[in-house]
Amino acid sequence: MTTLSNTHVGDDSYAQSSPVGADQPIAILISGGLDSAILLGEALKVHPKVHPITLRGGLAWEPSEQEHLSRFLKALASPKLAPLVTLTQPVDDLYGRHWSTTGEAIPDAHSPDDAVFLPGRNVFLLAKPIVYCHMHNIPAVAMAPLQTNPFPDATPEFFHNMVSVVNLALKGNVALRLPYMGLRKRQVMRRGRDLPLELTFSCIHPQGGIHCGVCNKCAERRHAFAEASLPDPTPYAKEVS
Repeated sequence: MTTLSNTHVGDDSYAQSSPVGADQPIAILISGGLDSAILLGEALKVHPKVHPITLRGGLAWEPSEQEHLSRFLKALASPKLAPLVTLTQPVDDLYGRHWSTTGEAIPDAHSPDDAVFLPGRNVFLLAKPIVYCHMHNIPAVAMAPLQTNPFPDATPEFFHNMVSVVNLALKGNVALRLPYMGLRKRQVMRRGRDLPLELTFSCIHPQGGIHCGVCNKCAERRHAFAEASLPDPTPYAKEVS
């Protein structure tokens, strides 16, 4: 049974906040976005084996996201980096004609945070990966929510309860690691300044396989680079003044 100590909230040091030793493997939930990509880069410095896991639900931007993720992982190729595991969890039967599945009426830079909320997103992101880790003897899985995430499935209470329930169902003890929950975006960005961040992907309305430049997530990406005082290497289909 998972206890609260199995759900670790981050600080300024990846190594200090790890619930598993540097001699043990870890899985990283990675979408291809900035935060999870930086998390994987940091994990590679600490653990002898890092298992990237991505979850695909049939969302409109996932083909472009997958291409960027493949390039990012190739750039970080190392004997310590295991092959990407892609799990599927289709959501079209739940979401129907939702903007995330149709690519229509995409939230833009002026949309409120609630406009980009995907119901049950972290439930889906955690359930199958924890089962995968249990079945493959990987002692911990990490993901990259930030301190500023406003959604109900991104609270310490949710994460603790979710991992506890899945472990209870398995008679398992996979730890969940949340090293960035005490951090803001600019802090995470600065930790990843030496990574090939131009290969990451944050857009929910890609155009020709690149960032559209005008959606809610592209605006968030621009702001992240600016707030961290880092040059933005992202090619955008549309520049904004």
